[in-house]
Amino acid sequence: MVQTVNLKKAFGARVLFSEINLKLDSGKRYGLIGANGAGKTTFLKILSGQEEATEGEVQIQNGKKVGVLSQNQFAYENFTIFDAVLIGNKRLYDTVKEKEELYMSPEFTDEVNNRLAELEIICCEEDPTYEYDIKITKILEDLGFPSSTHQNLMSTLTGGDKVKVLLAQVLFPRPDILFLDEPTNNLDIDTIGWLENQLQHHDGTMVVISHDRHFLNAVCTNILDVDFKKIREFSGTYDDWYIASTLIAKQQQADVNKKQKEKEELEKFIARFSANASKAKQATSRQKQLDKLDIQAIEVSSRRDPSIIFRQKREVGKELLSVKNICKSYGDKVVLKDVSFTLEKGDKIALIGPNGVGKTTLCEILMDNLKADSGEVLWGATIQNSYFPQNTTDIINGDFTLYDWLRGFDREADIGEIRNCLGRMLFNGQEQEKKVDSCSGGEKHRMMLSKIMLEQGNFLVLDEPTNHLDLEAIIALGEGLHQYAGSVICVSHDRELLDAYANRIIEIQPDGTIIDFKGSYEEFMETKVS
Repeated sequence: MVQTVNLKKAFGARVLFSEINLKLDSGKRYGLIGANGAGKTTFLKILSGQEEATEGEVQIQNGKKVGVLSQNQFAYENFTIFDAVLIGNKRLYDTVKEKEELYMSPEFTDEVNNRLAELEIICCEEDPTYEYDIKITKILEDLGFPSSTHQNLMSTLTGGDKVKVLLAQVLFPRPDILFLDEPTNNLDIDTIGWLENQLQHHDGTMVVISHDRHFLNAVCTNILDVDFKKIREFSGTYDDWYIASTLIAKQQQADVNKKQKEKEELEKFIARFSANASKAKQATSRQKQLDKLDIQAIEVSSRRDPSIIFRQKREVGKELLSVKNICKSYGDKVVLKDVSFTLEKGDKIALIGPNGVGKTTLCEILMDNLKADSGEVLWGATIQNSYFPQNTTDIINGDFTLYDWLRGFDREADIGEIRNCLGRMLFNGQEQEKKVDSCSGGEKHRMMLSKIMLEQGNFLVLDEPTNHLDLEAIIALGEGLHQYAGSVICVSHDRELLDAYANRIIEIQPDGTIIDFKGSYEEFMETKVS
């Protein structure tokens, strides 16, 4: 359905990728992966016609409908929710709207009737079963929008709900080819599950970028890996690719080590014998061998994995955290209702629930950044907590270098440890001297994790730490939380992360109450199914 021919994209002297020749087939769903900055979004924009390639071309089979997930949440502010979905089929939307105008005409002239007949033919072509309104209503209701809200304006929705509508918009026309860039961003776990089910039944071609490993495993049949300015196709899920690529990398590294050792032995021989007349011929032969050894020809992946290690300066005592009868409302909306729980040593909690249900509100109350209407939060005397707020990208700013920003939180910290904390999050050498204001969202999240590592608290409260992080960083975070000796409360919609560390689940219900389950996220989900 989609083919690229000698595709190249460069920004000045910087080449993102070149000589890309791919054939993307019908019935296959491709996960597009790669390190931040490798060119994933740029490649997807070129495929969808939103951006021009430097060289080469994209060929799309004639007559195939293309659907592209809109990234502009504010593009449809003056549309009703229903119309924002309908315009996913622009031809049908224009036809329906023109029909509505003509039916409002004071006179039905022959010209009006003829035009209505023409529009009816277009409607039949685009919607043969005359069920577009039923289909849109069903999609929106599945996404949590009651039919009574479908005529509300998009401007009344939260960011997460706007993303849901944009998903409905791209899925409603059932395009043959789907291009989706980070479709799970701002979605809660239930909506991600709904989306997975929808995409698993997509019969055409799909290319999706996501940092959600569980999502990629659930929907993708193939992986496109952007690395070394190439895009390599792999058949299988993300985990299939990860296992295979890790094995290949280790084999390649072994080859590199073997060649490096051989190179060193040859260099020693040449140094010892090149001045010896009787050995000169042999030394010359060895020099030729050395010249042929190209260690750089064996490439290990360009990706760098963060090393997230959470240590604690102080061991916790018997009392950690006790939450008693917390209530919080905003106007008439009850967010938290008599929330009570007590943490014991070793508890690592996944705090889950639909978007807008009150997870961030609870975190802010725990950290004393927000006052509850009633109830109390009691921290143990030995607790030293560290907080990763949801608005991290907004609060990390200023004309500081990364090093100075981090040092500002602990002037007595060892200089080497400050640099190590940044280095573990892949800020190496000169990168530590860049300005905070120039950092991307992902870099700011990595900086906050550097700060938390430096603080060495014994209790972590993390609110959506995986936003903006790439897959390698999310996997490293899961491992870090798993190995951490302290306790954790973490809000996340990333199910792989929750599976990696959580031994207790607290789910906030729409009525403000909670379900407190002791066990893994997988075990918790099994109880909901049974």
